[in-house]
Amino acid sequence: MADTVRIIFFGGLGEIGRNCAGIEIDGRILLIDCGLMFPEADMPGVDLVLPDFSYLIERADDVEGVLLTHAHEDHAGGLPFLLRDVSAPIYGSALSLKFARRRIEEAGLLDRTDFITVHDGERRSIGPFDLQFVPVSHSVPQGFATAIFTSQGTIVHTGDFKLDLTPVDGRHTDLALLGEIARREGGVRLLLADSTNAERPGFTPSESTVGTTMRALFRDHPDQRMIVACFASHVHRVQQVAEAALAEGRKIAFLGRSMLHNVSGARELGLLDVPVESVIDIDETPRLAPGEVCIICTGSQGEPMSALSLMAAHEHKYVKVSGDDVVVLSAHAIPGNEVNVNHVIDQLHRAGAEVVHDAIAPVHVSGHASQEELKFVLSLLQPEWFVPVHGEFRHMVHHAALARAVGVDPAKIVICEDGDAVTLGDAGLDVERRAVPAGFTYVDGIVGDVGGGVLRDRRALAAEGVVVVIVTLDSQTGAILNGPEIVTRGWVYAPEAEDLLEDAKQRVAASLAAAASEGAVDFETMRRHARSSLKKFINERTRRFPIIVPVVLEA
Repeated sequence: MADTVRIIFFGGLGEIGRNCAGIEIDGRILLIDCGLMFPEADMPGVDLVLPDFSYLIERADDVEGVLLTHAHEDHAGGLPFLLRDVSAPIYGSALSLKFARRRIEEAGLLDRTDFITVHDGERRSIGPFDLQFVPVSHSVPQGFATAIFTSQGTIVHTGDFKLDLTPVDGRHTDLALLGEIARREGGVRLLLADSTNAERPGFTPSESTVGTTMRALFRDHPDQRMIVACFASHVHRVQQVAEAALAEGRKIAFLGRSMLHNVSGARELGLLDVPVESVIDIDETPRLAPGEVCIICTGSQGEPMSALSLMAAHEHKYVKVSGDDVVVLSAHAIPGNEVNVNHVIDQLHRAGAEVVHDAIAPVHVSGHASQEELKFVLSLLQPEWFVPVHGEFRHMVHHAALARAVGVDPAKIVICEDGDAVTLGDAGLDVERRAVPAGFTYVDGIVGDVGGGVLRDRRALAAEGVVVVIVTLDSQTGAILNGPEIVTRGWVYAPEAEDLLEDAKQRVAASLAAAASEGAVDFETMRRHARSSLKKFINERTRRFPIIVPVVLEA
């Protein structure tokens, strides 16, 4: 009887971000990705969201390593946080490791890991894990799908991918190798596949189509400065923008900390070809005519302190946006970022710039496979079992429907969520729901100082405000010696609500006096009376529910 193989989902199922899964064989755990998620609108004050690492921390000695499928933050951004408690080597392509290394070095954790480069088509043993790395196209170079050869058959994890037939770097998704793996003895026992675009019909356009659009934009605006914002990790997009600029004789300035780092790293690896003599520092751009300059910068998601947001707010030291500018947002807004992106677009228009984004022209394409590509891969691999991964719940449901459409047994399609685990055994696939903790870990300055209770309070403060009632009582009789005074933020504006606040004070004073007359003079009881009477008054008069903080002092 062969040993079982367990797959644990720590994040990335039912959401966009926090991608992290563990494969467990012979008591050893190999992590596939370790990503983060950017906060949503209902997470005030939160900087980042991580998977719950508590299970991995408890079993830190059992973690064999971390395998990065590619370099994006939602797959690799959690590494500096994991390494604080779990020391393990990191495996990935040269670019994935270079980008990850910078984050880990900034966190001062280089001594907690080793960086081990893997290559296209390579087969490697990592502890009890027998792996092969399959090249795939995506919106960052050097992405991998991974085949894991186990005693329970072959498991294939696609990572993020698309079937780009004309990739910018000529590196295709290796369908021949995937087909060969599928034809090996036993075929593919379990497929874990990217579901992001499972709702989108047809095929995802090639990344190279963006280059065609960019060249046209540069030709059509010969006398205006071009400012192009995209993800710093999108090396192929940067290459195409640079080529369009160079074809029109422009100088290129890179702007944004992550853009400068990533461009430097990609050039070192030979993945980005921009002549040194064509690159200028951003402080040189004001001395050139608008038609001689192209700025490639960060900020396509409207991040408040990004280069593009500072330009839009007229706060950038060297770049003053005007009618001489064409600003291109070469990215699609991540769900939750739409408001920020739209705000930046409005500000750019107010400054007189022409703004081009993906709702106007094809300046962006997705890096994820659409329905026909997903069906092709399902048909090629013909998995016995299928678990859709990477996407919101509806994406995984649609991916499951595609699998049924191409002939995968409906009884062998399993939709999982964060915290679930599946075990491959001789009898098939067993599902364990909520097998490990999988809640959100919030980062606000430091990790773990914000929990669900704090976040609920922040939401309440944002929605209803806070009211503080301060009163000084005689410690013996409970008589009011000073106050009540009421301080409010976000409930009413005090200078405009004097009568309402005076009525509130009288209600609290009457409640405290009644409690004192009944002999209730302990301060905890008086605090409860102050809170409950004020809460009832506010509800009656304004139908609102602010946070109420009673401060009872003794004298």
